[in-house]
Order: sequence, then structure tokens, then C-alpha cells
Amino acid sequence: MRKTNVIGIMGAMPEEIEGITHLLDDVSVETFGQREYHSGFCKGQKFVVVFSRWGKVAAATTVTTLIHEFGVTEVLFTGVAGAIHPALKVGDVVVGKRFIQHDLDGRPLMKKFEIPLLNQTYLVANETKLEKAKDAVSTVLEDEALHELISDSDLQSFDILQPKLFVGDIASGDQFISSDEVRQNVLDELPGVLCVEMEGASVAQVCFEYGIPLTVIRTISDEANASSVVDFPAFIQSISSVYSVAFVRELYQLK
Repeated sequence: MRKTNVIGIMGAMPEEIEGITHLLDDVSVETFGQREYHSGFCKGQKFVVVFSRWGKVAAATTVTTLIHEFGVTEVLFTGVAGAIHPALKVGDVVVGKRFIQHDLDGRPLMKKFEIPLLNQTYLVANETKLEKAKDAVSTVLEDEALHELISDSDLQSFDILQPKLFVGDIASGDQFISSDEVRQNVLDELPGVLCVEMEGASVAQVCFEYGIPLTVIRTISDEANASSVVDFPAFIQSISSVYSVAFVRELYQLK
């Protein structure tokens, strides 16, 4: 019997999943582990949307519940991240190609960053899903489309001129990076990393172990240093939450 396709969507902020749940019909809410899972349909496709909470353990717990309780067949994680690579600016978007835990260190039993028993440091995104995510984000960030979504005043508030799409490595750790020294340390050890956040690589590990394809799309909210965005709630409300809904609509053709 063919398995029904169920898409799980995790958001790093409550505001980001709120807009996504508004896309759904026939929504029901179930609570597991103090998290509310919103199940519903859009254009015949079933979605389960949930706020992941912050940190690797919280995110891993959330995605495991999506797999066991709701039978999701793929996962999308959307949220914000801090830029590590100097080319990235606030408002840019990163689609994850590989995922690594920058705070994982089992030496001398194994190499730094290596996941115990998996013998891997990087987990790789599904190529088909990656290409679809790249196309969706590129469409949303086109100049005309972007200005239809977000007002010029909101874009100007965060010095967003023409945001760009980047595809590459995302590093996760249980640490909010906000100093130049720590940021440089990550970049020195992992020069291919584009941005840092607190959930993606742990979700990637769970999805890898269960054979579930994962897509991670991160909006750059700050430069992971002392000059991080001051009004973070405003950025979430005006920029990243709008991005998240637009990415979901475009990626799954919910327009």
C-alpha cells in the first residue's frame, strides 16, 4: 500500500508557524510534549505545522513526534539564522545543502564534529528537495515579488536592498552566537559554513536515521556578532515570518 504523503513544517518562532497554519483548512490541534501540532489540508495536501522550540534537543524531540505520531514523509524547517560567511547580509536566505553540529566534540573517541555511531560529520540534503527549495526561494526574492510581499519601509528598516539566495552549509549548536570572536572561531574551523542556528543539524540527524527528506530554509536576521539586529521581534514579524509563508506557498504550489 502506498504511504500517504504528509508534510511536516517546523518553525523556529511561533510567529512563523502562525502564518503557515492560516493557509490550512480543517485544522485540528493535538498536544504532545507541551507542543501544539496543527494538522490541516491545503489543496488536498496534508500538513502538520509546529513550533519547534529552540535548541537541538527540543527540535529533535519535535521532529521525532512528527515522524511517530503523524507519519510525516518529509520535513521543512523554516526560521532565522546568524550569518557566518561575510558575504551574507540581513535579509538574505540560505537553503541548507549540508548540516553540521558545530558544538559536537567527542574527541579522543572520535573526530571533532563526528556524529557518534553514524561516522559522519555532515548530513546532506536530498538533492531533489534542494533544487525545489532553491527555485521557490529564488521566485520569492525576485524584486517585483518581494516588494509585493513586504513594504519598502519595512525593508528599509533593516537595510534590505535586494536579498540574495545562498546554498551551502548550515551549522547548529546550543549557543546563540553574538560575538566576533566566537563567530570567527566557527569560521576558522568550518570555513564552508554560511550561517549558524540552534536546530537544523539535529533535525537532520533524526531525519537521516528515519530516512525522511529534510529541507532547511533560513533567513539571515543578524551577522552573529555584536552588531546583531536590535529589534529582533520586529524582524520576525515584518520580514522572516512573511518570508516563511511565501516560501511554503511557492514550494508546495499553494497559491
